[in-house]
Amino acid sequence: MTKLVLIRHGVTAWNKDKRYCGSRDIGLSSKGKSQVKLLSTSLNAVRFDKIYCSNKKRARQTARILFKRSRIIPRRNLREISFGALEGLRHEEIMGKYAYAYEKWLKDPFNNDIPRSEPMNGFKKRVENDIENIVRHNPGKTIAIVCHGGVIGVFIKGILKKRNFWRCIPLPASVTVVVYEKGKPKLKKFNDVGHLKVNNE
Repeated sequence: MTKLVLIRHGVTAWNKDKRYCGSRDIGLSSKGKSQVKLLSTSLNAVRFDKIYCSNKKRARQTARILFKRSRIIPRRNLREISFGALEGLRHEEIMGKYAYAYEKWLKDPFNNDIPRSEPMNGFKKRVENDIENIVRHNPGKTIAIVCHGGVIGVFIKGILKKRNFWRCIPLPASVTVVVYEKGKPKLKKFNDVGHLKVNNE
């Protein structure tokens, strides 16, 4: 059995401000670093055979906090989708400039594109191909993949055949687990943030 542990990076200042930051190389905020340190405690008992991460700063920082001196393999195709014209903008700014395109995209992102953005279908294919390649080269291993909400969301959507992509996006510093049995992926855990709730109680 091959096991994927999909980890979304910790929160960034742009996440807090609700800005789209897909292709922008934004680092973790102080809160994000604290979230990841809490997550590292809960992952201590897991032995990972391979560790991969997106090449974006927020994912690389998350992976380094979690796995310290372990070898971490960056992969460009695990990067977040590019939001094109929406990059760096908040909801109210988007509604003032791109309201019509934005509303259509939110309702059906796979059939409507944002100006200058990466098409959602191309993004899905990029992510699925890269993760399938990782799985193919690591049979029977436990693999960590540190990446982004959209990357995990589009992958999980494909497994579950969900129509609503937005419901498949996990929270920052969350854990999602997929196992491959007889070559087929099964979702075992989604959006686990129990390690963060303990700190908030």
